Amino acid sequence: MSVLYLTPTPLSENTIEKIFPKYVISIVNGLRQFVVEDIRTARRFISKTGHPGPIESLQFHELNEHTTENEVLSLLPYLLVEDTGLLSEAGVPCVADPGSKIVRLAHANGITIIPLVGPSSILMALMASGLNGQSFVFVGYLPVKKDERRKRIRELERRSKEENQTQIFIETPYRNMQLLGDILQCCLPETLLTIAKDITGINEFILTKKIKNWMNDFPNLNKIPTVFLLQAV
Repeated sequence: MSVLYLTPTPLSENTIEKIFPKYVISIVNGLRQFVVEDIRTARRFISKTGHPGPIESLQFHELNEHTTENEVLSLLPYLLVEDTGLLSEAGVPCVADPGSKIVRLAHANGITIIPLVGPSSILMALMASGLNGQSFVFVGYLPVKKDERRKRIRELERRSKEENQTQIFIETPYRNMQLLGDILQCCLPETLLTIAKDITGINEFILTKKIKNWMNDFPNLNKIPTVFLLQAV
């Protein structure tokens, strides 16, 4: 029976040797077929692993937020006959990306699922935050509209207080500063906020402070991948 390898990709440039075990690279280099969120990103990563290729001879199937259910089903014949790597655009597949659709399909059709070790910005941010790692929730993206986003931030802070739970969320990088501004305006002064940006990169920054201490001292997050963690105290 064929295997679907859940294959992480780098969060930052030039981190393959730093982040990925050799056995993960060896598995990637042995695959000829991939289901990927972004073909260009996937080709660049696979090329840097030293894949014997040539890269042009490999088969890529795209799976992203625009992929329909019928298009997902159309991948099944490929998965059944050959081992496949599932790649996110950055980090681990199936977390904050649509990869779970293909994993469910594989489970339903007897295909073996093997998750490989690699970087997850969400878990790495939680590890480094000092916030509650026993009870936490990743809520994904917050609403785009300002009023709805502020309402959601207050709800997350209230839930964190009631359940002693870390709330984790992300934003499209070019809207990071708007989100940070709303967090600082909406949350109570004693609430803890972790800002984790460019994880594994050369400009990595991870710091936890109370809201009141972030007010006049915060980093520039514009267009930089960032994870936000909130815990009310």
